[in-house]
This record gives sequence, C-alpha cells and structure tokens, in this order.
Amino acid sequence: MPVSDPEALLFGFRGDLLLTGHEDGRSVPPLSSVEELGLEIVFQQEIGTLRGRRCVAAEIGTDAEAPDGFVFRDLRGLWGGDEDFFRVAGRAKQIVAWNRTHQYCGRCGYRTEPGSEEFVKKCPNCGMTYYPRLSPAAIMLVHRGDELLLARSPHFPPGMYSALAGFVEPGESIEETVRREVGEEVGVEVGKVRYFGSQPWPFPNSLMIGFLAEWSSGEPEIGDPNEIEDAGWFGADAMPSMPPKVSIARAMIDAFLAGKGWAKPR
Repeated sequence: MPVSDPEALLFGFRGDLLLTGHEDGRSVPPLSSVEELGLEIVFQQEIGTLRGRRCVAAEIGTDAEAPDGFVFRDLRGLWGGDEDFFRVAGRAKQIVAWNRTHQYCGRCGYRTEPGSEEFVKKCPNCGMTYYPRLSPAAIMLVHRGDELLLARSPHFPPGMYSALAGFVEPGESIEETVRREVGEEVGVEVGKVRYFGSQPWPFPNSLMIGFLAEWSSGEPEIGDPNEIEDAGWFGADAMPSMPPKVSIARAMIDAFLAGKGWAKPR
C-alpha cells in the first residue's frame, strides 16, 4: 500500500544500489520529492522509522539516472558509518529484493499478489505464500587464552582481519555450524561455545548469529584460499586492522579485549 506521508524518507534502490545524497552518502530524499526528482517508483513498502521519521523502501526503475545532487551507491560503501541509517537501508534493500524475486509463484508459475498481512506475497492460483527469507549464518570469535583467532578473506579491504563466519546448512544446529566452519576454514577444533548476540546483515539476506568459542586443539591451516587467504592468533597489543564498529564481529572483538575473557551477551 502506498505511503501518504510526504515527509517519509525514501530508501530507493535501483537494483542493489541506493539513491543517496552526493556529498555524504548518508542522506536520502523525502517521499514528497519523487515527482520533482523525476523518479519512477515501481514498488514501495513502509519499513519502520529512522529518528522519528517514517521510512519507505522503494524500487526505482532500472533505467533511472541519479538526479542532480544524488548518486546511486553500493550499500557496502556505507558500512562503518551511521549504524541506524545502515540498519534501515539494509532492511529496505532486503524488502525490495524480496519483492523483485517473488513476482511469480515458484510452485505453479502464477503471478503473485500482496497478501493480507505485512510482508506477504500470495499466489491466487495455488495459495502458496511467500515471506522475506533470511539465511542464518554463524560468526564465531575463537580465543586461546588472551589471543584471538582472526582471518582475512580475499575480498576484505587491505590489512583487515575479522572473525570466522559461515552459513548454517540444512539439518544443522547453529552450534554445529560453528564447529564445522572453524574446522573447514582453518583446521582448528573448539570446545565450549557461548552465544554473544545477533545482527541482521543485508548481503544478501543474512542473520548473523555471534558466538565466542574456546580453542581446543590445532593450529590455523587454510582450507580454501578462495574463502580465507590468511589466519592467525592475535594478542591485544598486536591487533590488525579490524571491521568497522557497526559490525557484530567488531562488537565481539571489542567486548573480548575489554574483558580479557568471555564477553557478556548484548
């Protein structure tokens, strides 16, 4: 249902790119400016509020060009800045992608329609319903005494290391994922595993579930160099470049270093 509040913030995506202010990249236009900016809105859905203002996720026509003063940006480029803005933009990205990829029923091929509930698409032919999908992923910070096991992926910024992570496979508990991923990625076994916290992650539609894990045995050995190119133990006095503070990986690292032991769940 279209939103009538002209002051609502428009989180408009052309494909996977967000329309933001050219200067700071952390501002979006109000809904009232759509016509003035010459934007074609293909889909819109209210998704919550940001600092008291209603927010709308919108899909912009694929041929749209950025209006004067605006630019289409990859959301990853905004990682590490305004955490609240990034959170709402990530939610908008996932809702727009869900709408785009569920135009037709996967069971019978009939065109779907909006359901009676929020964030639901329903097939009028066979009755199949579709909700936005989340992919659970475990992210684990392994520690050995006061040392942390950190790794870097080939796609990380130069010099940056982070906690290990991986998607949950069918039939697995999240704790089983922690043990399997640590073993597969760096050949290390872990003992006690403790929940830390969680974070929605829009690349593409993940829920990151954080754990702290005690080292049990083994030294880091790279399993797949396409996934992990380096891994090692780091002490508080020799930490590498770390992820931005907006990430749960950084929250776990900071909490561990502050307590020199088990971090407290958020």
